[in-house]
Amino acid sequence: MTELVLASGSRIRAELLRNAGLSFDIDPARVDERAIEAPLLESDFSPEDIAQVLAEAKAQEVSERRPGALVIGADQVLDFEGERLTKPADMEAARRQLLAMSGKTHALHSAAAIARDGQTLWRNIGTVRLTMRPFGPEFVGRYLAGVGEIALTSVGAYQLEGPGIQLFSAIDGDYFTVLGLPLLPLLGELRVLGAIDG
Repeated sequence: MTELVLASGSRIRAELLRNAGLSFDIDPARVDERAIEAPLLESDFSPEDIAQVLAEAKAQEVSERRPGALVIGADQVLDFEGERLTKPADMEAARRQLLAMSGKTHALHSAAAIARDGQTLWRNIGTVRLTMRPFGPEFVGRYLAGVGEIALTSVGAYQLEGPGIQLFSAIDGDYFTVLGLPLLPLLGELRVLGAIDG
């Protein structure tokens, strides 16, 4: 069986793959995401394109260090009213971000790529549209106090698999994509490539 590597330190991505029955190594990519993004932003790349470029860069970087292995790279970008949001820097930034998104819809673009020996073999992007219910500063304060610093580990300042679900009134799209990985297409391609039993 081909060696499979996840080029991400994300606990939830690893958990998704483990729960699907995959055996793999974890080897986080050593790329400067901000340096890769800078020229893309100047060239008006879409949030979807930025997520895809970053996922491929991560997969390629690790695949060059792991000869012959199939390497999975992933990235997620939040698109709110045409603005690309990143992980909040601190709890105050998380508070401002959540209040701005209250009652509105945003999109999460989750990209994945598979590379071998520095070459991308496959790429995919999934998009989910999420609508937050209207809420005020008091609720946001209680929510952030309850979840603590974990709010700073995701681009939306929420984890849908935890108390963050209480922020939403509607979700249009795939649950796995919200968690940061278009899992079903990824599993399909791994079967095609013979990396998992088909």
